[in-house]
Amino acid sequence: MTAHIRIESLTVAYEKPLDGGSFVAVADLTLDVARGTFVTIVGPSGCGKSSVLLAIAGLTKPSGGRVLVSDRMVTGPGRDRAMVFQEFALMPWRTVVENVRFGLELQRWSGEDLTDRARRYVTLVGLEGFEHYRPHQLSGGMRQRVGIARALAVDPEILLLDEPFGALDAQTRESMGDELLKIWEQDKKTALFVTHSIDEAIFLGDTVVVMSKGPGRIVDIIAVDLPRPRAIEIMDAPQFVACRRRIRAHLTGEVASQLRLAGN
Repeated sequence: MTAHIRIESLTVAYEKPLDGGSFVAVADLTLDVARGTFVTIVGPSGCGKSSVLLAIAGLTKPSGGRVLVSDRMVTGPGRDRAMVFQEFALMPWRTVVENVRFGLELQRWSGEDLTDRARRYVTLVGLEGFEHYRPHQLSGGMRQRVGIARALAVDPEILLLDEPFGALDAQTRESMGDELLKIWEQDKKTALFVTHSIDEAIFLGDTVVVMSKGPGRIVDIIAVDLPRPRAIEIMDAPQFVACRRRIRAHLTGEVASQLRLAGN
């Protein structure tokens, strides 16, 4: 299967503001993502998971290597990619439908009524009836649904989600994961989803990419052999439990290594 996203020897480094040195977040990372698949990325804090997404989005320039989308090198943001962040990033003075419409306005969308299109995606994420609410009137899960609707409304080929449920409570997070899969199943856009949750990574993903502590490298790529559509009960399946153990073994080793280094 041809790669929709190809990451070749990606290195991402950031300048340290105080001493002028550099901090390497990602080192020599290579990964292929097939079109229409849902890939989750999990790893310890500071391993460069978000930096990988930012490089794909064209919001961070690689220090080495390159990222290709549909065999074209990424040199900046593009209409073919949309990103959902952990922070809701909604404009408080705009209503739900106006926040979703904003993404279309940024891309100078034309050819149909922008408000009608925004309304369709508000309905898609289960917020029909809340079109005229403002962000402060919504729960955290509802605000994140607005962010997802805004990303989907521009019809990207690739959906990049950077810990979108990280600020939510456990019950809401579980429910949002279930809803996201239902939305994704409708057109199966290529999706990359960064998370700290092992169970979330397995439940959502066709493939789980496990990264090492920073500078981030891939230590394992796991094909999730579980049928779709998935229900929460699948977390009790033997394959799910085996996958959880495999990932946890990697991450437990990474955390132990970080603690040893911190004690020296």
